[in-house]
Amino acid sequence: MNMNERMAAWNEEAQQCACGHPHRVVNMLIHLEAGAIQRLPGYLSERGYDRVTVVYDQHTFRAAGSDVLSSIRGMGIHVDEMAMRENRTGDIVADEAAIVQIILGVSLESQAVIAVGSGTIHDLVRFVCSKMNKPFLSVPTAASVDGFTSAGAPLIVSGVKQTFQAVPPEAIFADMDILEQAPQVMTAAGFGDMLGKYTSLADWIVSHEMGGEPFCPVAYRITEEALNTCIDHVNAIAEGQSEGVAVLMDALIVSGLSMLIIDHSRPASGGEHHISHIWEMDLMEAGRRPVLHGAKVGVACALITEKYKELAQTSGEPVFSVYESLPEASQITGWLEQVGGPTTTEQLGVTREMVEHALTTAHTLRNRYTGLKYINEVLNTRVI
Repeated sequence: MNMNERMAAWNEEAQQCACGHPHRVVNMLIHLEAGAIQRLPGYLSERGYDRVTVVYDQHTFRAAGSDVLSSIRGMGIHVDEMAMRENRTGDIVADEAAIVQIILGVSLESQAVIAVGSGTIHDLVRFVCSKMNKPFLSVPTAASVDGFTSAGAPLIVSGVKQTFQAVPPEAIFADMDILEQAPQVMTAAGFGDMLGKYTSLADWIVSHEMGGEPFCPVAYRITEEALNTCIDHVNAIAEGQSEGVAVLMDALIVSGLSMLIIDHSRPASGGEHHISHIWEMDLMEAGRRPVLHGAKVGVACALITEKYKELAQTSGEPVFSVYESLPEASQITGWLEQVGGPTTTEQLGVTREMVEHALTTAHTLRNRYTGLKYINEVLNTRVI
């Protein structure tokens, strides 16, 4: 089955799920194939969009933006261009300044906004589209993150990383010809984001048992299957083979859909993501260049896996046995090294002080029960 057929099957299964968690019917067109962006002009014409805005940066313009612009204009559709400006460290950051830049650049007459890029541009566009009530279309340029199809927009507001509910894309055009050309470091980041599902899924079970948070077996299984498929194809992903990049991008899209189905990031974001967010804020405060999200998540997953395995052995809480089934931290770092991603906090530019800060404060970033929350609020309290 192609992605759209699978999504229809998941929708049906989710609507019949008796877990008690609200389930969204996902209605999204997904093209994951070579030449996918060639379908974009026809889609716009079919939808009656005769004026759109395309958002890109200098890198994604070269990767896909130029072709997207010329193909749309070739259909006689009016296109407004929005080139994102880099900050003083040479990066695009999803913060208030970038949000304002896009809002000011999107004409009121524009009927849809097209994000051409990876995670940051997508997060900014989905948020702006939710505020301006405009359809959001996705053209990924790298298999680097699982947020392409989700509704959540992680943004830095007043220096704090927060996730805002926004809108998912109306359609996604994931062109394998483009994705295969992305730098391996971007592909490695996407793989790191998927590795984080090991601890996020385990944390979800803990949050359900100890925190009384809703749990959906359908969303859990969808995410777990996507993760396992990536592990099965790690060699192809590491070698940058077409098959490997396709498997990874498929998994990233599926992970986003699992979050969308339950309208919550619980299947794909646990303690490892909270640590990553703290590191991102600390690096930004220190004036350092941002590190790719998935790169931080992968290293954080290995770090927290060690803590969680210790917790399973020492806490006496039966539910923490779920952490015993996690791969060894050395296996996680081995996979990261194999695909060409960073494996240590030092490689991320994260100091020992930043590590300690994250381990002791990341549990306060989201109102979720995780093993990290237990370590800080129960175990550490007992020690004191």
